[in-house]
Amino acid sequence: MGRTVPTFTNIIDAELASWGKYRRGLRKKDQETFDEMFRAAKQHLAENFYAMRTIPFESIIVSLVLEQHKRIKQLEQRVAELKNDANDQRMAL
Repeated sequence: MGRTVPTFTNIIDAELASWGKYRRGLRKKDQETFDEMFRAAKQHLAENFYAMRTIPFESIIVSLVLEQHKRIKQLEQRVAELKNDANDQRMAL
């Protein structure tokens, strides 16, 4: 008996395929970034399948925003650490 509900991997792959012409219009470097974005969505397959929104692209976008927000927080933390290190070095002089 076959599967009646597509996997979220299949949904993401179908969405990616629907953006094929757009992707081909991008510069090579931007194509790589575009592909990375869709890979980020695949990091949240279980959550997206569990939520199963009426419009699956909404779940894909939320996954992308979540991954970007996590990265922004990591970068902000790193900047704060570098500032603290710089201040510590100035005080040591």
